[in-house]
Amino acid sequence: MRHKAMSMLVGVTLATLVPLPLPVGTAAAETVLQRINRTGKLTAGTRTESIPFAYLNDKKEWVGFSVDLIKEIQGRLERNLAKKIKLELKAVTPENRFQMVADGTVDLECGSTTYTRSRDETVDFSINFFYSSGQLLIKADGPIKAPKDIPGKRIGVARGTTTEKIIRTKLPQVNVVLVQDHGEGFQALQQGKIDAYASDGILLAGLALKAPGAEAFAIVGGFSFEPYSCIVPENESKWRDFVNHTFMELIESGTYFEIYDKWFGANGVVPYKAPDEAKFLTLMQVMPR
Repeated sequence: MRHKAMSMLVGVTLATLVPLPLPVGTAAAETVLQRINRTGKLTAGTRTESIPFAYLNDKKEWVGFSVDLIKEIQGRLERNLAKKIKLELKAVTPENRFQMVADGTVDLECGSTTYTRSRDETVDFSINFFYSSGQLLIKADGPIKAPKDIPGKRIGVARGTTTEKIIRTKLPQVNVVLVQDHGEGFQALQQGKIDAYASDGILLAGLALKAPGAEAFAIVGGFSFEPYSCIVPENESKWRDFVNHTFMELIESGTYFEIYDKWFGANGVVPYKAPDEAKFLTLMQVMPR
């Protein structure tokens, strides 16, 4: 009887150890790196009006600081995979960018996205590649002259951005006017439909610089810390590591700062001298080999 019981126990134990056959056609989920290697294509999401990070120039070509970083990722993929990798860029909006990464429509998004802990619940992020702060773009001859003038004013903000959340929390006394993107927000300011447009200071500088009569606008305030990162899919550590190591190599070699100077230097599209603290934070993200 004991022998029979032991035989049954061994049989049950073996049954739990032997993997059951998978249904026909079932396969392990393909990782982002595997898909890129198989298709020979990197699909990246980015913005169309986030000057100077990602935007369409007069020739309808995608250009910008973030676009150059995406191309650096493409180049490292080609070197590591020893094959040509095609880059396909897709337009994203503040509202759909996270879903497009989460559902695999794009392999990553690099534009002007702030890394927040709440967003990190559904997607992952690369290390930071830029630091900005939330500010207000106003007309120099408009109704807002100082912080005391803000209560009761119409403040435009792009739907689905961190700025929207912060404005509602820190400036509850204003009238929030939601717009789809920066272009619509800036147009509303020009037409007097809003009294100020809220976004990251560097993006506001890009908007004002592009417009005729840039001296008619001013940037004021400072109500948030905005670290920019690329969005990558959740639970794709190898792909996140690949993107992070690409950025670390660019920072370590100095190439990152050359690209930065191209877009933000004295002769760049939007001159913007990074504070010493920002450069320090950037350098501190480079881990030892």
